[in-house]
Amino acid sequence: MSDAIVADKFEAFRALHESGKIFILPNAWDVGSARMLAGLGYSAIATTSWGAAIVAGRMDGAGAIPREVALDHARDMIAATSLPVSADLEDGFGPTPEDVAQTVRMAGDIGLAGCTIEDTTGDPDAPIFAFDVAVARIEAAVEAARAIKHPFVLTARSENFSYGRPDLADTIARLEAFEDLGADVLYAPELPDIASVRSVCSAVSKPVNIVTDLGLPADLPLSELIEAGVMRISFGSSLARVAMGAMLRAARATLTDGDLSLLYQGARFDEVEALVKAGTPGTTG
Repeated sequence: MSDAIVADKFEAFRALHESGKIFILPNAWDVGSARMLAGLGYSAIATTSWGAAIVAGRMDGAGAIPREVALDHARDMIAATSLPVSADLEDGFGPTPEDVAQTVRMAGDIGLAGCTIEDTTGDPDAPIFAFDVAVARIEAAVEAARAIKHPFVLTARSENFSYGRPDLADTIARLEAFEDLGADVLYAPELPDIASVRSVCSAVSKPVNIVTDLGLPADLPLSELIEAGVMRISFGSSLARVAMGAMLRAARATLTDGDLSLLYQGARFDEVEALVKAGTPGTTG
């Protein structure tokens, strides 16, 4: 891939966030899923820490996958398609601002177009960093992101609602502080309703990311998220769990009931192979 094409990829990812229009950032969990998503016509992809952990036979969570393993997985995603890739880099793989800055620098070095950084500690007794510490970590992340030689989209996450701390005021205060520091995208997983989404979107001016199937009701239409001001929708682990859910249902039905019928509901060979081919760099259709 030429330097000009690579540069265009990074610019295209930044432009998606500056278009003023909502866009979907699907999360792939392996090379095959990345290529199928590219073949379907998505403009960018993201990794999922849960999907990366499960593919490696590990559990998700702080320390489940070392930084080197997460970045190796991200390299595979970058090489899989011609699309820009943003990585779920969890807490930045360390508690200090310098840990986070080093992770962001390494993310830029391997060719990621962006990443997300959380305010989580990995300590079940105190799962969220204190406000000032969380702010210092994102400040370091922003400084590192701005030193990367190509455009890099830094997403700052406030994880209160994911860890039993349903404090909307504190969540918004954190996102406002992250925006003031220069984060490009703001993200609060597991907001419980459209009212809280509206509150977050109205409090900040940078793009807000919402993840599907966590917190919000399943029947919430896309139009309401657009009306609320959401600019980016990611899937998190949803696609990986949909695929694995279908596998488990078929395997259980066969094992417990001798029911083979679900095995006949898989995607067609030609459909999958055509998408993988379409999403592979250097091939057409």
